[in-house]
Formats: sequence, C-alpha cells, structure tokens
Amino acid sequence: MAETRRPKLAVWKFSSCDGCQLSLLDCELELLAVAEAVEIAYFLEATRTVGKGPYDLSLVEGSITTPHDVQRIGEVRRQSKLLVTIGACATAGGIQALRNFKDIKGFIDRVYAHPEYIEALATSTAIADHVTVDFELRGCPINKNQLLELLSALLNRRKPNIPTYAECIECKTRGTVCVMVAKGEPCLGPVVQAGCGNLCPAQGRGCYGCFGPLGNLPNTAALTAQFAAMGMDRRDIQRRFRSFNANAQAFRKESEAYDD
Repeated sequence: MAETRRPKLAVWKFSSCDGCQLSLLDCELELLAVAEAVEIAYFLEATRTVGKGPYDLSLVEGSITTPHDVQRIGEVRRQSKLLVTIGACATAGGIQALRNFKDIKGFIDRVYAHPEYIEALATSTAIADHVTVDFELRGCPINKNQLLELLSALLNRRKPNIPTYAECIECKTRGTVCVMVAKGEPCLGPVVQAGCGNLCPAQGRGCYGCFGPLGNLPNTAALTAQFAAMGMDRRDIQRRFRSFNANAQAFRKESEAYDD
C-alpha cells in the first residue's frame, strides 16, 4: 500500500528577530506531532535540510526591507500553495517600521562607515503589501497555541479558530480589573486584538498592543481622547501607537494625527 504523502511545510525568515520561528520550536512536545503530520521541507532555524518546492504551506516571518527581500518574497509566493504570515514584522512591518516615519538615509550615514555598501528600502512593510497572503497570525511574538491551532486547521481544511475580539475581552474573561479605570494606567486594550492571554493587564500594566489593531476599524480617536483626559501629552500618546505595529494602518493613521 502506497504511503500517503505528507504536506510540505516551509518556514521563511525575512527582516526580523526570529522570535516567531522560536515560538514554533517552543511547542516542544506538540512539535513532535507537527513533525509527524507534515514534512518540514525548509526551516533553517531548526534544520539544515533543504527540500525543494512547491510547498503546501509556507510560514513567513519578517518584513520587507531590502530590494532583495522584494524579489525573494515573490519567489516564495510562487512556490507556496498557502502562505501565512506570522508575527508583527510580517503582518505590519514590525518595530523596524519606525524608520518609515524618518529619513532612513540619515540613519545609514550615521551608523555605517561605508553607507554606499548598504542596500535598503526607505520603508519596512508587511508581506501582504507585496504578495497575496492567505492568513495573518498576529503577535510580537505569536502565541504558540494559536500557531498550533492554525496548523491543525489548515491540515484539516477548516477555518482557524483565532480570536478577533479586543484585548478587553481577555481581561473580562480572566477577571482582571481594568487598569485604566482602577489605576489611571494608559492601555491600548480597547483597540488591540486579543492573543497574549492577558499578559500585561493581569500584572497591573496597560496593554502595549503586541497583537496589532482590531480588524474592524478600532475607535483609536476615542481612546486617544481618553488618554488626553488622563493628562498624557501629544508625544506620549503618539508613542503608544509607535511600537511593534506602528505601520499597521489604524495605528499609523492615529499616530500621524499627533505629528508636530
């Protein structure tokens, strides 16, 4: 009897810190089940094995920051039946997208002894700005349980059960007292997608927005009005939206409203 072919999985890295790839390796015991269900054809973080495409599923970490990245992501897309972006860098441009608000040439000239050797785009952008993406998995880093759910769903040809509600719902579910109401602590929870498991608010700190803005046009203007009423100045409000997901459309638009 012929052996059933296992789906080919590829994991690709662009401009990033590798944290989201490590989330897959952190699955530990569950990773063994993943390895049995798929053929890990390309995953340089974990193995030197390089299997040829096409690939049934590609997980892509990192943003597009160089001309070579643009060319390479096109090649990855052509070899992939399904392409899923993982993490804030791949879905929104990442922390490195802070360069999008400044002149990158000035940074390169100041940092590098020979800036003429550096090839870089003026911006750091999401994978979806360059190729078609089949699903986005948010987070900085991603939630490993969400990653396992995603892999299980795709292998079984069903829709992934990934929450798309606000971080505030996780606070309510866990019984966490609202830090904005009780402590006057600035929090992005009302406009951020859930996914961390209520990590910061449960410790009495406001949400930093690791999982990016809600997909259904979050009311960032109402939140910043509340921040202003709490005594935050324009610069501090802007900084709240310029972190891991600074180039996400909703966060970028709100932060630019506070440009001098």
